[in-house]
Amino acid sequence: MAHTKKDKDKLIARVRRIGGQVAAIEKALTEDQECSSVLQLIASCRGAIGGLMSEVVEGHIRSHVIGPEAGADSERAEAAQELIDVLKTYLK
Repeated sequence: MAHTKKDKDKLIARVRRIGGQVAAIEKALTEDQECSSVLQLIASCRGAIGGLMSEVVEGHIRSHVIGPEAGADSERAEAAQELIDVLKTYLK
């Protein structure tokens, strides 16, 4: 996957932040924090994972579905952008 290699450092940084969020959930549960706080932490983590998924899927579509040979104005590129937009909305 060329796109994950290219964005490796950025993706790993996101994964590490997500790891910190998961650790915060564990800490909140261990410390018997209020359920509303735990739910907020879970929602934040879920959003971060959705953002990571969106970024990797977008890279996959751009690199492997439409490919670099497709022009930005091509029908294929426009259809891919529509798909990316729908996925981003869904993954929020």
